[in-house]
Amino acid sequence: MRTGEPLPAVGDVLASLATGTWHWDTATGLVSVDAEAARLLGLPAEEATLREAQVRARLHPVDWNEITGVVQLAVAEGTLAEVRIRVMDERNRIVRVVRSRSKPAFDARKKAYKLIGTLQEVAEPTPGSPAGRRAVTGDWRRSREAFLLDAGRALAEARSTAEVLRVAAGLSMPGFSPDGLAVFGIQGDRLTIIGHHGQRPGDEGPFVHMALETDYPAAEVVRTGRAVYLSSRGQYKSRYPLTWPLAERFHRHSWAFLPLTVAGRTMGAWMAAFTYPVAFTPDERSVLTTVARMLAQALSRAGTAETERELSEGLQRAMMPTVGPEVPGMDVAARYVPTGGGLQVGGDWYDMIPVPGATSRSRTSAGPGRFALVMGDVQGHDVRAAGLMGQLRIALRAYASEGHRPDAVLSRASRFLHGVLAAGADGEDGEDADLRFATCLYAEVDPRTGVLEVARAGHPDPVIRMADGTVLQRPTAGGLPLGIDPDSDYPTTRFTLEPGETMMICTDGLIETGGHDLDTGWQRIRTILERHGGDAEELADALVQAVHGPSSHHTTGPLADRREDDIAVLLLSRRRDGRAVRPRLRHTLMTVAQAEPERVSVARRQLRELLHDWSSEEHVDTAVLLLSETLANVLLHTDVDALVLAEVSGERGERRLRVQVTDAGDDLPHKRRPGELASSGRGLVLIELLADAWGVVPRGQGKSIWFELYEASVAR
Repeated sequence: MRTGEPLPAVGDVLASLATGTWHWDTATGLVSVDAEAARLLGLPAEEATLREAQVRARLHPVDWNEITGVVQLAVAEGTLAEVRIRVMDERNRIVRVVRSRSKPAFDARKKAYKLIGTLQEVAEPTPGSPAGRRAVTGDWRRSREAFLLDAGRALAEARSTAEVLRVAAGLSMPGFSPDGLAVFGIQGDRLTIIGHHGQRPGDEGPFVHMALETDYPAAEVVRTGRAVYLSSRGQYKSRYPLTWPLAERFHRHSWAFLPLTVAGRTMGAWMAAFTYPVAFTPDERSVLTTVARMLAQALSRAGTAETERELSEGLQRAMMPTVGPEVPGMDVAARYVPTGGGLQVGGDWYDMIPVPGATSRSRTSAGPGRFALVMGDVQGHDVRAAGLMGQLRIALRAYASEGHRPDAVLSRASRFLHGVLAAGADGEDGEDADLRFATCLYAEVDPRTGVLEVARAGHPDPVIRMADGTVLQRPTAGGLPLGIDPDSDYPTTRFTLEPGETMMICTDGLIETGGHDLDTGWQRIRTILERHGGDAEELADALVQAVHGPSSHHTTGPLADRREDDIAVLLLSRRRDGRAVRPRLRHTLMTVAQAEPERVSVARRQLRELLHDWSSEEHVDTAVLLLSETLANVLLHTDVDALVLAEVSGERGERRLRVQVTDAGDDLPHKRRPGELASSGRGLVLIELLADAWGVVPRGQGKSIWFELYEASVAR
């Protein structure tokens, strides 16, 4: 090749060197090979996408088992994975030996490996020789020990029967991997099928509820507690002639049936079937026997755990109804995760209650009328908390069904819980009383208009994700937690859930789990709400996964001495027609009344949340200061209410904040030059000095004062 000529394609270079390339994705179970790699594997020399099983059938079982360990080690050390592999034909003879070199990568989210590598033939051993026991990269005994250690770890970590069966199905035994598996249990005097692998659904039919006296290997193993090994089809047919027709149709050549024994009691049998003859040497029987013991222990642990879990979950389900029925125009999703202790019950709850009213009386068959969403948290993580939760939930349903307004429902519920706790006191003066309380949020919803009436008893405020992606806490009036003061009042806050908006209500466990406080926990939740683009069900899963899933342990909060809490979350989404593109705009809108000057602080907090990812904290302080001055100008110099609209638009780093305060007053503000001791008159001066732009807009009735801040001006 002369200087200046283009280099040949990589594929052509590798083909000239008799080197093939391949790509393996364990998440999909597919292996892509080029023509040379296909030839080296004994397949037609053409590009192909193969299943793992097709590739595995061409490789020596011992070498296949070695590949897994080499890949895991290479990922851990950040090196290349290199291994020699024997390629076999259909008659179990070595066709060739190839060397594989690959660069593996691990996808933590999918828990899968991706490998891109090469295949190249090596000269040894002599093609056509028997596929012996000696591994290319390790001996038989070392492979067996590594396999048993890995199998023991995987079975010990399985927490359910289904997980145990999945682990058993994935076991790749050194030198002789079974093609079919089945686990038999005992029910009375009959066999049952706990699970199977390698057969089609429905193939287990003839073996279900088979009498233990049947002339079948698994039945004999259960009766005697001794293993049965069948090395050939002829041996099976001669020893079990009555049931041989049932096994013949699976076209297998060898079978091993082993007892599953725990504490001296045979609880079932395990079948491992092979599509090729297996002699069942002492080494092979030792491996199978050890696996059967570990499998029995794992199934016993999983069965005990599932029984306990079913008992506790049954209690929780009896107290925690599912949301429903479907509400036209709205989506409701809820999740509950008890994390406070070993017993899977707790004091958190949610509910969806149909309530009587004008809408429900006039409703048609098109759908239900008004309903209430309830979220609550009884103090504690024990059976007592769960019992109080059940009583309080029933009481709330009763009060809501009577048609009481939200404030009246919570007032009656507080009086009810106070009475229950007082009745449980042991001492005459109540000194030994079980001092408990419950937080609660009660929201009555009109699905036709999206109007919500919310009453709150010491519970976290609801959170609204607007149609434009803005996520803000929605301040609502509230009272004391239930059960503290029987005469406590619970004011009602009324607002509208617009089309495309989602309301989230939750217990503090969703916010504080993982060592977070209310501030850092809220930042974590807001990030999930802002970034998620799925429906209500997917969003509920994402929220729980973010705070309770495996990845949550890598992002713990600042509280080292944290205690985990129960998690309950409920989402209400109002659908919008069509699929509008999410605009790059955030906004918040609220009213500050003359009679409620304390809402100025709420407006400042809302603005800070709107600017939570602004590039300069000082710029945020400036915006809050200017908002305070603008609102003060309305509240001090007029006798009308102020309407605040704040909008953030543009790309990150180049965004614009526009704040507009509108009132119905006729007097236009004017800039003054206050003296040194003057107590007012500096508002417009500050706006002129600090804002990038500002102005006053007269309207038909009233006026609007606005100012703008530009994120890019910080860098300047």
